[in-house]
Amino acid sequence: VEEFDLPDSIIDRKVRNMKMISPSNREVDIKLDPLGYDDNAYIGMCRREVFDSFLRNRAADLGTTLVNGLVQKIDTGDKRQGPYTLHYADYSAGGPTGEMKSLEVDLIIGADGANSRVAKAMDAGDYKVAIAFQERIKLPPEEMAYYEDLAEMYVGTDVSPDFYAWVFPKYDHVAVGTGTMQQNQSLIKGLQKGIRERARKRLFKGEVIKVEAHPIPEHPRPRRVVGRMALVGDAAGYVTKSSGEGIYFAAKSGRMCAEAIVEISKNGTQMPTEKEIKNTYLKRWDRKYGATYIVLDILQRIFYRTDAAREAFVEMCDDQDVQKLTFDSYLYKKVVMMNPWQQVKLTARTLGSLLRGQALAPSTYGSVPSAVGRSDGDFLADEAAQAIKAQSSGHAPKKGEAEIEEERSKVTAG
Repeated sequence: VEEFDLPDSIIDRKVRNMKMISPSNREVDIKLDPLGYDDNAYIGMCRREVFDSFLRNRAADLGTTLVNGLVQKIDTGDKRQGPYTLHYADYSAGGPTGEMKSLEVDLIIGADGANSRVAKAMDAGDYKVAIAFQERIKLPPEEMAYYEDLAEMYVGTDVSPDFYAWVFPKYDHVAVGTGTMQQNQSLIKGLQKGIRERARKRLFKGEVIKVEAHPIPEHPRPRRVVGRMALVGDAAGYVTKSSGEGIYFAAKSGRMCAEAIVEISKNGTQMPTEKEIKNTYLKRWDRKYGATYIVLDILQRIFYRTDAAREAFVEMCDDQDVQKLTFDSYLYKKVVMMNPWQQVKLTARTLGSLLRGQALAPSTYGSVPSAVGRSDGDFLADEAAQAIKAQSSGHAPKKGEAEIEEERSKVTAG
């Protein structure tokens, strides 16, 4: 917030407590207060529509010319070295189709998300993506009070074979979702049913108010600077493994790229070259955050591969050194170094947890029933039984379930 001069008003919730839930529903609480953090340490939760609107309006207030348009084609010149011309539909007049216009520019910074048109124009190369799917669920005040400053993270094959599921508090609702690699996209509805079942105790009285899905890049693109075109944020692939965080890195990369261009262009008096942009923006970015992406990639490969490994991961999170290391890395956006004793302790704890998870899984480990492979009929039958139970206890079932299911189908089909 302070780094980017953001007002408190865009922060819906200040999360200071995390609850990790293993495949067997073992719960581990991580609280900032016992770890010695002050009141200024928290994980900020916001709604993207509020956050994006604030940034857009601030840019306009600072003199930026905003265009309500959709880029449809980008001419990049010989060997993508320019001149650069944007062809776009201008919707400023409010029409349904927009007016086709063109704009020639000196440089292009692609901050247009995972499905970046700029990346395609500059032949930036592909990357593997995960699919995130979530429902915004409005809860009664007594249930929202439970999530006042608490976020929940669930792991298990029932909610994701290679990522995690979440319940994050927002303004007057919670975001309930899951993620998985693109090759498992066909499972996403079943995985979402899994997290709804796991969190049913708190969500039972909730009402789905919005369904949304989006791709999450799994690694940086092969080429992030070509000619005088550069990529930042999701367009560049700057999303961390394990956590899936991208908002901070989008803002940070946008600032670093802009600062580098201002520097090498001598405040706009000379045209920067591809080599200069790479030697400033890219080198500084990779030097600052390259190790973070590598370490989190390794952690995801180790702890998200089996339910036994996920059990070990949650067990490790019960250790205060691990909790401190995790929050330090998250709050400061880089891998935090440990002293030698902490390194030895963490290594031993990791090996011990993994061995226990592997050894206990065949005999005593029992995960919750997986939602993957269950038919919609089975799930809806269970939903109906729960609704009848609620009705008999005086709670009327929510209306509009058919409409919500139709919206889910449209989102997953897209």
